[in-house]
Amino acid sequence: MRTSRTLLPALLVLFALSACGGAAQQGSAADAAPAGQANVQDDESVKDVVKIAVGSKDHTTLVAALQAADLVNALANAGPFTVFAPTNAAFDKLPKGTVDDLLKPANKEKLRLILQHHVTTSALDVDQFSDGQVVSMADGTNATITKKGAETFINSARIVASVRGSNGMVHVVDGVITP
Repeated sequence: MRTSRTLLPALLVLFALSACGGAAQQGSAADAAPAGQANVQDDESVKDVVKIAVGSKDHTTLVAALQAADLVNALANAGPFTVFAPTNAAFDKLPKGTVDDLLKPANKEKLRLILQHHVTTSALDVDQFSDGQVVSMADGTNATITKKGAETFINSARIVASVRGSNGMVHVVDGVITP
């Protein structure tokens, strides 16, 4: 009986020490991972607006701009958002060197404002837009919707496709929308 009384506390101490060591290892791995909602691994749910862009080969410039402007986690949150997502070809229409210049750390605030002019804080499907509708953008300015037959434009950028995300709508546009 005496052996079991001394053996049991010793085993409990060893168990507690090994559990603490495992927690320390887990904590260091978690500390190494980037923080924020955008880094949550979820392969089963509907993608949020950021993951939709990240998964598109036609939006690599937009994703690089969102990263440079530190807007990835903001757009990965609950929303709702409507994102007007310019394609790589839309960015290519800008004057040569514009994108490279905007991606520089010194131009982060300017880039943020331009990107925020592509976002509104509501989930609007394309059929909810009407000709002449004014939409308030996240940068505090407005953009105007125009309907021409079956086509819908925001300012001069045409909406070419739409994808519903878990936290809003992504409207693929063929131009960069400037404030």
